[in-house]
Amino acid sequence: MERVPITLTVNGQTISAEVEARMTLADFLREQLGLTGTKLGCEHGVCGSCTVLWDGAAVRSCLVLAAQADGANLTTIEGLATGGAMHPVQQAFWEHHGLQCGFCTPGMVLTAVALLEENPTPSEEEIREALSGNLCRCTGYQNIVRAVRAAAQMQAGRGS
Repeated sequence: MERVPITLTVNGQTISAEVEARMTLADFLREQLGLTGTKLGCEHGVCGSCTVLWDGAAVRSCLVLAAQADGANLTTIEGLATGGAMHPVQQAFWEHHGLQCGFCTPGMVLTAVALLEENPTPSEEEIREALSGNLCRCTGYQNIVRAVRAAAQMQAGRGS
């Protein structure tokens, strides 16, 4: 199997590796880097559980080859917190019970981070639209939407 050299930044750390040409980014993150917060659900880009941030944009890592990520700056759920403090979106999910089993949570959180970077004050409708590509089988989405609204308020300095 053909191997391809790549160099990318993952959670602030420069990584150089050789990957099989057909290896997905999700498999690279999980198997070679041990970043298992990136979940594999449908492996067709439908469920959103494999979402990572690629140069700040939410991307389905099951649909991208690791070789395509050469030169990219990636953030996984493991790299979101800084200095031992949760990111405001993580904090809001915790405080507003925006998770149950937790399987979809990393993808939901990273999608919300990307949304709030692009639109710091989204309406409920905009939040629901942004999260529509992330499937959750447990929560019913109400607390997830509340968490994203609270995170937007926290980031704007208005508290929750």
